Amino acid sequence: MASPISPSAPSQRLLYASVGLEQYEEVAVSFIRGLLCLLIPALPVFAADKVAATVNGEAITSNELEAALAQIPPPAMPMSDLQKRQQRADALQVLIDDRLVRQFLKEHGPKVQAVEVERQFAALEASQKAEGKTVEAYLKELGLTANQVRENFALMLSLAKHIEKTATEERLREYYEQTRDLFNRTSVRPSHIVLRLSSSATDAEKEKARTRLRSIRSDLAAGRVEFAAAAKAYSQCPSGPKGGDLGLIARKFQVDEAFARTAFALKVGEVSDIVETESGFHLIWLTERKEGKATKYQEVAADVRECYEAEVKQNLLTSLRKNAKIDVKLKD
Repeated sequence: MASPISPSAPSQRLLYASVGLEQYEEVAVSFIRGLLCLLIPALPVFAADKVAATVNGEAITSNELEAALAQIPPPAMPMSDLQKRQQRADALQVLIDDRLVRQFLKEHGPKVQAVEVERQFAALEASQKAEGKTVEAYLKELGLTANQVRENFALMLSLAKHIEKTATEERLREYYEQTRDLFNRTSVRPSHIVLRLSSSATDAEKEKARTRLRSIRSDLAAGRVEFAAAAKAYSQCPSGPKGGDLGLIARKFQVDEAFARTAFALKVGEVSDIVETESGFHLIWLTERKEGKATKYQEVAADVRECYEAEVKQNLLTSLRKNAKIDVKLKD
């Protein structure tokens, strides 16, 4: 069974060490959404239930959303109405991700034997007994039935098998070489100028954005404008007023892969060519690089495997979302 996300998980420890405490909460939120605990109870749908969203025609009800929100620990400080709305929207997106993966695994996931599921359930019972608790009390606390937990175990085991098919020793070593900066805990500080485009942008709209960025890059190269000033004037990002500064980032899990790969390949003071991500088109300027400590594959093999598995999950979700029909009906 996949354990709850915590700072002790190797992939998050790497992020924590790379970016610092002040950015950890933001990193954790985005990273957790890339992983699936698959412990969200699917409730029966009744005719009178209000539908919060549909995923490939399958309904997620407001009752399911409320059940998911109930599992979130209360905040240390009172939340504003805006924060509550954002939390609600985030929770719905997690439910959508969960539903997409469930649908994929039911149709394409490797088969799981009943004995494997029962082995996991027995381990859960043993862990609760060791803490002086009963599994019945634990399930009541989660709002789950034993059958729901068994179904979740089957899905998690199927997902693990799906990932394991690609996690060969050769692939893991290759992944380590490609992302060595992550495991060395090296971080960089990029600033950027982004021109945002919707997923439905036309070729003409894309070319217009490229042309604009080429002009800006030409002005930068000629010294007619400084990068920070150009970011303040043109960047369509909240970082614009700060000159495009994004702070220190780790090699993985914080920004789009194309963005991170480019930023880590730059030397301090260099400006990139145009980089395309799901957000739009970027120019990246590297202002700082903090080298970590060199590692050997054998020393971080467990971390490599966990980060690789996390990325496979992220990529699976990205692919599923691109091809899914998602209709969010819930309004603020």
